[in-house]
Amino acid sequence: MVDPFGRAVSYLRVSVTDRCDLRCVYCMAEDMTFLPKREILTLEELDRLCGAFIALGTDKIRLTGGEPLVRKGVMTLVRSLGARLGAGGLRELTLTTNGTQLAKMSEDLVAAGVRRINVSLDTLDPATFAAVTRWGKIEQTLDGIFAAKAAGLAIKINAVALKGVNEDAFDGMVAWCGEHGFDLCLIETMPLGDIGGDRTDQYLPLSLVRSRLRQSWTLEESDYRTGGPARYVTVKETGRRIGFITPMTHNFCESCNRVRLTCTGTLYMCLGQDDAAEFRELLRDPSVGEEALAQAIRDAIARKPKGHDFVIDRRRNRPAVARHMSMTGG
Repeated sequence: MVDPFGRAVSYLRVSVTDRCDLRCVYCMAEDMTFLPKREILTLEELDRLCGAFIALGTDKIRLTGGEPLVRKGVMTLVRSLGARLGAGGLRELTLTTNGTQLAKMSEDLVAAGVRRINVSLDTLDPATFAAVTRWGKIEQTLDGIFAAKAAGLAIKINAVALKGVNEDAFDGMVAWCGEHGFDLCLIETMPLGDIGGDRTDQYLPLSLVRSRLRQSWTLEESDYRTGGPARYVTVKETGRRIGFITPMTHNFCESCNRVRLTCTGTLYMCLGQDDAAEFRELLRDPSVGEEALAQAIRDAIARKPKGHDFVIDRRRNRPAVARHMSMTGG
């Protein structure tokens, strides 16, 4: 699949649920109202749609949420997608998680074919972790991370940079990731959804974070890529990588190879635009066959925009996009 700007679209991010067992301050409001079950695609519907994407050339799928591992029965979907790994199918199946369920599910993920995961962890300080997640206990997430490591999963830690919250934590996180063999990915906060606060108070440019890290670490440029938007450096002292995702300070759209499917069957061709294609009714219409489904996917890719229009400033004290990150998938 090739979009109007000549970019091959080979990466599908799939939100399997809008629900989560945490309430991170940059992702959700504390009093979230979740979608009724009838609006959520069944695991069988998600599997069918993913299969249609794979048949059209998608070779990487990332499962997200909300928190994907709180979806009841989600391992049936993971196993089905894992069976499509190999020649002519998926090159990689991975997921992004908050880590709370990893202690009990890591071995099953490995058995299904998952080899690499991203875990959201914005700080190593228990009090700050509790404040950022509102409900979370860092011990549960750390136990999950080390269970995943023991099961053989490669781990990348995702941390959202938040002004005045965790901006002093990154030196310690670089050292900790180096000690345990994890990569680290730093992410600028994005203007998605009403979270009940002023995002200008959260926003911390990663150019500043990177400059501060250079005072303690030797950051060597790297051409390493995972298929996502991060741009990487290697930390000479630890041998591990740091990725920077900078939707605000550096637009990464020129190389975008991905689209995002929500748990309701809405396909967003761009994280930062509202244009979308709807698949739920197609999936539930018995008269719609596989070719019609494939054509609907091709039609959607033909509408993929050149880039997003994220902006955070005090003149626009509202999210650039109304939907929450938990709806679209992290």
